[in-house]
Amino acid sequence: MLKRLAYLTLCACAPLDAAPSIDESRLSQLAADRYWISLGHYETAKLGGWRSYVDDRRFFLAEDGAHHPDQELRATVAALYAPASLGDKHAQCVFPARTRWLREQLQLTDLPAPDCKEYTQWYKDVSPHSAVMIFPAAYLNSPSSMFGHTLLRIDQADVQSNETALLSYAVNFGAYIEGNDNSILYAWKGLMGGYPGLFALVPYQEKLAEYRSLENRDLWEYRLNLTPEETGRMVEHIWELKQIQFDYFFFDENCSYRLLELLQVARPSLDLTSQFPLTAIPTDTVKAVKQSGLVERIDYRPSRERELLERAKPLDASEQQQVLTISADTTQLQSPAFTALPRERQALIQDAAYRLERYRANGQERDPARTQRSFELLRAINRNPAPELDIERPGLPEDGHQSRTWQLGAGTREDRAFAEYGLRMAYHDLNDNAYSFPLGAQIEILQLKVRQYEGNDWQVQRLDLATIRSMTPRNTLLQPWSWQVTGGLERVLGKHEDEVLVSHVNGGAGGTWQLADELLGFALGTVRVEHNNDFAEFISPAAGFNTGLLWRNPLGTLSLEGKGDYFTNGEVRRSLSLNQQWELSRDLGLRLSAKREFSQLATAQNELMLELKWYYY
Repeated sequence: MLKRLAYLTLCACAPLDAAPSIDESRLSQLAADRYWISLGHYETAKLGGWRSYVDDRRFFLAEDGAHHPDQELRATVAALYAPASLGDKHAQCVFPARTRWLREQLQLTDLPAPDCKEYTQWYKDVSPHSAVMIFPAAYLNSPSSMFGHTLLRIDQADVQSNETALLSYAVNFGAYIEGNDNSILYAWKGLMGGYPGLFALVPYQEKLAEYRSLENRDLWEYRLNLTPEETGRMVEHIWELKQIQFDYFFFDENCSYRLLELLQVARPSLDLTSQFPLTAIPTDTVKAVKQSGLVERIDYRPSRERELLERAKPLDASEQQQVLTISADTTQLQSPAFTALPRERQALIQDAAYRLERYRANGQERDPARTQRSFELLRAINRNPAPELDIERPGLPEDGHQSRTWQLGAGTREDRAFAEYGLRMAYHDLNDNAYSFPLGAQIEILQLKVRQYEGNDWQVQRLDLATIRSMTPRNTLLQPWSWQVTGGLERVLGKHEDEVLVSHVNGGAGGTWQLADELLGFALGTVRVEHNNDFAEFISPAAGFNTGLLWRNPLGTLSLEGKGDYFTNGEVRRSLSLNQQWELSRDLGLRLSAKREFSQLATAQNELMLELKWYYY
């Protein structure tokens, strides 16, 4: 920051070399050019005019350059003629992408020649030749990664031939967080723009370790067909954005949206960001990049967790128990129970034990005992290696259903018919088309449902701010917790045989188990806090349960769920529901829902609805 301030001061004070007289109409034309708009990260303001997404005074040379691209262009042209003695603080060194473009457009052949040592060395180190878009798959246990993430890898000319991608650099945009904000505070600040966003250029090996090992996420690598010239143009602009702050919003001005802007700088003919006026879900941006014709190849890197589970898949229960035993005590490699096994079974067990040890070491401080166990297991593997893993590539993330959903339903509640209209901004529930989504994962943000009963009686049925459920099955080797959290408004049974709209926050934790192929069973204990006008107290707490089955079948996905809430004021509320979705196409589903609800305040109610769901973005 001090360097940028010093640079601006020097530019203001230093005498400029004679700048050529440039036709005003030409400058105005360039200021409206798509490429200049991309370099300044401008968008059309709500009330007309322009505004830049950049929220940092240091990025602009004109006093009001954030709102006037024409003023910023004129100030940049003038700054290019500052004395060369400014060195690394010269505009040509600070803004190489602007400099190159203006030199070409205006044929500026008489510019000073400052010595840009820092930029020249940095560009040489990066040595851009080609680019790869990286998509770490969604990871529910990290609030910043629930929807997945995108970043860019900048490769040198010999990366593909020498297979040295780990030596490349990664371009990442993310929220800059100071302190130790908890998950709830992080989510709130992320939604409301409470964090600044920054670009960072880091070794790709660091990012690969973070996403693939520490967070156990599959990685998808989309090799882009950018030319060396286009890649270099993008990297020039990345230098201009070093330590420059943007506003960061979880759903739109996020990692994926910012990377789309970089790609538009690389190839000015692209128009990617206009497709995302409201939200920029990472999977949707991947689809947009692919549809633009940028992707020439897709590579898949499974996570350590997936590799471990794949290795353990052919092992029976007793062999998986031996994996646990040997990973804890490598002397068991010489035990009669292990040595009596066929060599091919021994190879699978010791390989799985090694992978389990490395999995457990993720994110932990170095443990000498664990290191020694890993070494012993590696020696055993070297003597009797297991076959190479052959992991079937799952469905491509971008081939899943679209993220936004319109819903139209018709049904009956007791003796009253109704129509229901709904909109969900993002992005997947337990019964949605599960292709390329893990079974048991649910992330819903901002869902509104409105009902129209007979007699033109309208009412808000529910408004969900967020509903997140992670139903990851437990097994012999891994014992993850299942959990859920939701909050918003919903209709519940109330006094006078009527429904009342209540506000609530609830969550729970428990376990999920794989009962058969594509069949999960889960059981969670829950807590709920509710504001209900039928209750005497302002806030009423409750404890309860949520249990059920989830089955991916030939038609789609079926769920059977039982819930109960036991309030401290004596109210008992229970429900039993069944949902079956038919997948008519990737982005069209038909769902049958049946529910029976019980309450101490009213008689039991039955509801049946058929609902059409259209997914789009």
